[in-house]
Amino acid sequence: MSSGTATPGARTPGPDPVQGPAGTTVLGADDVGRALTRIAHEVVERNKGVGDVVLLGIPTRGLPLARRLAQRLEQVEGIPAESLVGSLDVTMHRDDLAHQPTRTIGETFVPGDGVDGKVVVLVDDVLYSGRTIRAALDAISDLGRPRAVQLAVLVDRGHRELPIRADYVGKNLPTATAERVRVLLAETDGEDRVVIEGGHR
Repeated sequence: MSSGTATPGARTPGPDPVQGPAGTTVLGADDVGRALTRIAHEVVERNKGVGDVVLLGIPTRGLPLARRLAQRLEQVEGIPAESLVGSLDVTMHRDDLAHQPTRTIGETFVPGDGVDGKVVVLVDDVLYSGRTIRAALDAISDLGRPRAVQLAVLVDRGHRELPIRADYVGKNLPTATAERVRVLLAETDGEDRVVIEGGHR
């Protein structure tokens, strides 16, 4: 990830987009599940197991995604999911606090022995400008010194403003800047779906 040295995730075929009143659905529940399963296997392969791996989900939707990845890693590696996953709130490290000073502070917690010497995999729903991930890197420095930091995202929509690339990508989704990508998850929204709103498709 950091500084653009990581390889981007493979572009994967998705379903035919479905236009509806709430936007164009580009990933359904089955597609989300398959993407997470593939990412979990890539994490295992790249790190030769998950003995030193900590998944840190970025609230709001990065955290349930991290928990789902941990469950899949438990199935593959037999390591309890709860020992792999934590939460990383990046609110106080954002560079737009001066413009939106009333943000709600979220929860940060790390499993087991913390992050020192570990491979931390940041998990988020959408990678866009890269500014949230820059804030996450600053937030990690408050917790300790990982051996490496990697990034897993469900959707990479492009339009980067910082030299940050994901190590694991569920779906590369070219978008226009006028469009909005919404990730809906069962834990927060009652369903699994990725929708593009606005623009013309």
